[in-house]
Amino acid sequence: MKLLQALPLDLKIAKTQNRIREWYNYYGGEVYVSFSGGKDSTVLLDIVRGLYPDIDAVYVDTGLEYPELRDFVKTIDNVTWLKPKKNFKSVIQEYGYPIVSKEVANKVHGAKPGNTRWQQLHGTYIDNNTGKLSTHYNYKKWEYLLDADFKISDQCCAVMKKRPSLQYEKQTGKKPILGLMAAESQKRKTDYMKTGCNAFEKERPQSQPMGFWTEQDVLQYLYEKKIPYASVYGDIVLEDGKYRTTGCNRTGCIFCGFGCHLEKEPNRFQMLKQTHPKLWEYCMKPIESGGLGMRNVMEYINVPIE
Repeated sequence: MKLLQALPLDLKIAKTQNRIREWYNYYGGEVYVSFSGGKDSTVLLDIVRGLYPDIDAVYVDTGLEYPELRDFVKTIDNVTWLKPKKNFKSVIQEYGYPIVSKEVANKVHGAKPGNTRWQQLHGTYIDNNTGKLSTHYNYKKWEYLLDADFKISDQCCAVMKKRPSLQYEKQTGKKPILGLMAAESQKRKTDYMKTGCNAFEKERPQSQPMGFWTEQDVLQYLYEKKIPYASVYGDIVLEDGKYRTTGCNRTGCIFCGFGCHLEKEPNRFQMLKQTHPKLWEYCMKPIESGGLGMRNVMEYINVPIE
């Protein structure tokens, strides 16, 4: 992984193109690009369509994206728009808020006295493979979330993004190409190390041909090749040998709480207040007042919002 991530950009592009060709040929061209409008998937789509100009792109319109991203997607040809059956408010009311990480939220959501998830949260989980106390994630520190006066869950992505995509794949028979990168999280790194770029044998086969890229690679690609991208990122500038955006750096789901406790200030919610104050107000307003109730959630996990 370290060797791949250290390769120069031109070699990374060539390797990515090879993985895309393998995927395309294996499925006889019955593939599509999962396109969010973000910088990673913008680079992916540019590379894929450089090889196969007519390939489909699929955008899941969750209503959680920055309006600038949505507007940018509208400028791209041959994009299929999908809609989830539930909106974000319905998901958090039924399942719970996405906070901390998918792993922790999953354990908290399913934690009941006596079961494995409860044992993990209480620091008494024994790894079946090693026979030792599991320390991969320090769930003990998140035990206090069991007492929260709101629900917590990792189901948001599954309900709002994965389900519409799976339905599309079932209807068309096409297999996805995703812009996921191992550098984005420990979970994505672990998953990538198991399968590599093209996961032909997974229950849901998927390709992540940029899996060994870094964010610097993505920014360099956009900067050097002058590829159009969503305006919410601002400009891409090169300072002290590193690329950065002058606008938003992260443009996933606006109201997602995964990882926000690790961010330096201004964090994503503080930035949202500056750039999109109306969305911030809707996000923080209590559910009973027509909002999403995120103020209470963020205060509970000590994440500053103003």
